[in-house]
Amino acid sequence: MYSMNNPNNDSSQVALSGVYAALITPVAQDGSPDASLLAPLIDFVVDSGVAGLCLGGGTAEYPHFSIEHRKRLVDEAARHLEGRVPFVTAVGAPTLRDVVELGKHAFSRGSIALLLPMPFFFRYAQVDLAAYIRETVHTLEAPCLLYNLPSFTNPLEPETSISLLQSLQNLVGLKDSSGNRNALSMLEKARDDSPFTLMCGSDGVFFDAMEAGWDGGISGIASCCPEVLVALYDHHRAGRTYEARQCQELLDELVEMVERLPFPWSIRIAAEARGFPNGPLPYPLSEQRRIQAAELRREYESWFDANLPRILSERISQSR
Repeated sequence: MYSMNNPNNDSSQVALSGVYAALITPVAQDGSPDASLLAPLIDFVVDSGVAGLCLGGGTAEYPHFSIEHRKRLVDEAARHLEGRVPFVTAVGAPTLRDVVELGKHAFSRGSIALLLPMPFFFRYAQVDLAAYIRETVHTLEAPCLLYNLPSFTNPLEPETSISLLQSLQNLVGLKDSSGNRNALSMLEKARDDSPFTLMCGSDGVFFDAMEAGWDGGISGIASCCPEVLVALYDHHRAGRTYEARQCQELLDELVEMVERLPFPWSIRIAAEARGFPNGPLPYPLSEQRRIQAAELRREYESWFDANLPRILSERISQSR
């Protein structure tokens, strides 16, 4: 769910909750984004009950694509969605100029908020990241969420995030993909005096984040198996803690499979197993990896066949 009562561009009125599917980027044979393959995937996750979509995040492999490619992908996704659910856009890029150009474009096309990952490749101190965030948020003049993605970008310490979230008007929340269970309660408690949105980006701690009082999650696995994330969220919100824990156990099995190959190759293979081709992987596969990928696809298919009917039947029975 989300609210967008924002007639005066008051960023404090933007709030996210529920499960947002962080979409993969299907590609053509030349490696450019393929919007025709993205459209059926969008329909699938929307029909599965997600609260919204995330474009251009880590699962979307954003470093692989030019700013113009990414702008066109936002255009096509927004056009195909036709307002059925809201979407947020991650705007990580090598330079501040590129971040601002992409962010302003995405916001003009209906993105309700912009996810701001930290710079990648070169290492920076927390004071450097704070300066970058302040300048970017000020320049974008749009609702922004910090995007802590320490596996691939400079990590944000909880104290840095809290200080910025409590002091910058246009900074409305955080997506945290660190998997740091110790920070869940700390970040939740920081909302006592300054409300902001907390979205979990690490599928392995989704249940723990909900237990800590977080608002929901932005999930890469939700782009290939949204049903288990939506069921976990719905069960927890309804007070069915046992059922939510069971969903987390299933989610943990998917996380283990995802981690067998370089991220997010496994998620793309899982999407293919669900019937959503998404083009070639960005690098050639060794023979060993080809064997692993084929085995993993068969395992995904078996997992989906064994578990999805039960998840869906439980959701139907609980909705009656």
